[in-house]
Amino acid sequence: MHRKTAQALAVVALATLPMFASAQLTANVALTSNYKFRGQDQDTGRTRAFKPAIQGGFDYAFGETGWYVGNWNSSVNWLPGNSIESDLYGGYKFTAGGVAWDVGALTYIYPGAKQGDTTELYGAGTYGPLTLKYSHTISKDYFGWAQESSGSGYKGRNTGYLNLAFAQEVAPSLTLKAAVGYTRFNGGIKDYTELSGAKIPNYVDYALGVSYDFGSGVALYGGVQGANKKDYFGFVNKARAIVTLSKTL
Repeated sequence: MHRKTAQALAVVALATLPMFASAQLTANVALTSNYKFRGQDQDTGRTRAFKPAIQGGFDYAFGETGWYVGNWNSSVNWLPGNSIESDLYGGYKFTAGGVAWDVGALTYIYPGAKQGDTTELYGAGTYGPLTLKYSHTISKDYFGWAQESSGSGYKGRNTGYLNLAFAQEVAPSLTLKAAVGYTRFNGGIKDYTELSGAKIPNYVDYALGVSYDFGSGVALYGGVQGANKKDYFGFVNKARAIVTLSKTL
C-alpha cells in the first residue's frame, strides 16, 4: 500500500474511533396477542382475535452522531411460502427548531415470498408528545398490492403513509398512547385492483392504549387497534384488543 494512502486511512480510522467507542447496541424482544401493521392483521390464516406473534430485533446507534441502523423481525402469516417479516433500516436523528427529527430508509423483507418485499423512505418530527411521520414507497411494489413481480404491468411505487402519534405519561410509569394513520395507494395499485371490479380504497387506521413500564426494560401494552374500509379489506381491518409484553435488553 502507498505510504500516503496508509497515512490517510490511519487518520480516518483515528477520527472514527470516538464514534465507535460510544456506539450503543440495544436489543428487544416481545410477545403480542395480534400483530397489526397499519391497522391490518398480519395473520390472515385465522379469523379469531387471538393471533400471537413473537417479535424482536436490535438497534445500533453510532454514539452521539445521530446515525443508527437496526433490524426488527416478527412472525407473520399472510404470504404463501413465508412465515417471517424481517426489517432492515438505517437513518439519522437530529434536533432543529425545537423539533426532534428522524429521517431514514426501511426495507421490509419476506424470505420465500419476495413479492411482498417493500422499501420506503421516511421522515418524522417529534414535538412534545406528538410525532408526525410520513413514509414513501420507492420499491417497485407496495407489499405486493400491484402484483408487479408477477408481471402485471402495474407498480406500487409512490404509495404513501402518514401517521400522527401521541404519547404522554399520565401517571408514574403509565403512558397513554394514541395514533391515527392514512394509507394512500398509488394509481398503479388502484388501476390493477379495479380489474377485479373492486378498486382498492385509501383507508384510515387507528390505535389507542396504555403502556406500563415495570422497569429494567420490561413494559406491558394494552389497547385497541383497527382500521376502516372493512367492507373492502374484511376481518383483517377489524378492531382488535391488543396486549404486548416487551423487554429491552
